[in-house]
Amino acid sequence: RYRAMELSEGKVGLMHRLITKTDRNGKYASMLTGVLNWFSDRRQKTARRILEYVLNVDRNAVLPSYSNHPFTKHDDSEFNGTVKRKVVLYSTCFVKYNNPEIGRLTEMVLNRNGVETEIVYPTCCGMPQLEQGDISQVAEKARTISKELLEWVEKGYDIIALVPSCALMLKFEWPLILPDDSNVKRLSKATYDPAEYIVNIAKAEGLAERMEKIDDSVTFHIACHSRAQNMGAKGAEMLRLIPGVDVEVIERCSGHGGTWGFMKNNFDVALKVGRPVARKAFENKGKIIVSECPLAQSHLRQGVEILDEDNAKQLEANITHPIQVLARAYGIK
Repeated sequence: RYRAMELSEGKVGLMHRLITKTDRNGKYASMLTGVLNWFSDRRQKTARRILEYVLNVDRNAVLPSYSNHPFTKHDDSEFNGTVKRKVVLYSTCFVKYNNPEIGRLTEMVLNRNGVETEIVYPTCCGMPQLEQGDISQVAEKARTISKELLEWVEKGYDIIALVPSCALMLKFEWPLILPDDSNVKRLSKATYDPAEYIVNIAKAEGLAERMEKIDDSVTFHIACHSRAQNMGAKGAEMLRLIPGVDVEVIERCSGHGGTWGFMKNNFDVALKVGRPVARKAFENKGKIIVSECPLAQSHLRQGVEILDEDNAKQLEANITHPIQVLARAYGIK
């Protein structure tokens, strides 16, 4: 409500609004990845000072890089056997433009388990606009996306939103904003988090065999937007399906808060809030550290880097996404 009031009074700056136009930014960035990824690299001191001056993005914050191969095309090369289920992967703006590997590995793991997949992305779910209090724009996106995704639901497909923030939007936030919209209500009941869906397969039909044993301990950071879905720590439950894996759960905020943690006035506070998680990850440096939130991952890397600059690269390499660990158990490269 406070954000919405600020927006109505013109207190949300133009540059901040431009940063959160993820579809437009991603579309052009995917054509200029070399230049933009160089410009946003922390090692480019002059470029980052300019970015800080123009956009108020802290020069020390790690920014997501862009991929020149957006997650858009369907690849069923890993699909074998009988179709047991059908799923639409709502790719989300982050997976589509920044980290398509999460989408491709999720697709391959599902294909391995007899799930036919399609990739659909009408537009961003509106989480960046919700942060600004732009409720009308979020509602518009909800109407557009729910109408398109429901066409697939009527064909017998389930919906998986690949990022926790976006799954939360489809399942809970949209129905609060548009409580009388029947399309939004129906879609919320057909939407799943990736780990939630894989655990559901394991309980209902059993996962595909030929999963290799991984003799590793995993520190699992449960993202705030995963917890808010009221489904339990499904990511940790999914990882415990891998033979030999021991999972420890951290239930603390990473401190990032979407675009909030990037901004100059907030970055130091964001690191302070996330310090307990970074410290725990540092203490468990012999373990794999995972988070379902891609922004929490990068923020954790920075927190660990501050705690142990000498061994930062080795520690950061252990921080990953849980679907990458499950794909590794299946031998998927």
